[in-house]
Amino acid sequence: MRKASAWLSGAKCFILAASLGAPALRVSAQQAVSIEVPGEAKPIQGDLYGSGSKGVILTHGGGRTKESWSKQATALTDAGFVVLAINFRSDTTDKMGRPITVGSDEDNAVDIRAAASYLRAHGVQSVSAVGASMGGYALAEADAKSNPGEFDRIVLLAASAEDGAALKGRKLFVFARGDVGSSGNRISEMTDSYAKAPRPKELLILDGSAHGRYLFDTDQGPRLMKEILRFLTEP
Repeated sequence: MRKASAWLSGAKCFILAASLGAPALRVSAQQAVSIEVPGEAKPIQGDLYGSGSKGVILTHGGGRTKESWSKQATALTDAGFVVLAINFRSDTTDKMGRPITVGSDEDNAVDIRAAASYLRAHGVQSVSAVGASMGGYALAEADAKSNPGEFDRIVLLAASAEDGAALKGRKLFVFARGDVGSSGNRISEMTDSYAKAPRPKELLILDGSAHGRYLFDTDQGPRLMKEILRFLTEP
């Protein structure tokens, strides 16, 4: 609760900056940014791409980092978006040097909302987000706890919502038909979350068994990117 309260008090400053007419973000090339979280000592590390008044936050899955989104970030900037790919403050490495995330969905959701406030404070008028696997669960948590209009649209890639009925705005659920987790095929988990979510919402079930962001590396990758771009850009 302390983290959520700190975020909410600090968010007022971000929103005020945006309301004062901060210019739309313009980044000529990929830029590393550090985003402070009110009440927390450790900042969020992010990669910022593109320019404009519409933003997309990208949140990675387990065993991944913000750099894993580089190809998708390029496609989104080509479509006119400002893109912010983030590492969670709880990201670290294991004994083998492999990336891991040790924070809870609630902790990571605070980071996502802070990233959204950062974009708005820098002139972005509309913020959407795409979350893969673990990053998608955190995104669902962030959206469920958000204020109306905080997120325009969200894409949950191989992720469900703990409280689907609390989701807001436009929602796109995406997963592979053969995606199997430790407790079996994830299709019932995903479709149940979709069923509980309020409209407007969409469901996209792709062929194959790849999980999360790995879907982009399969023959379904081009279709997936096309559907995400359509969802984020349509009126």
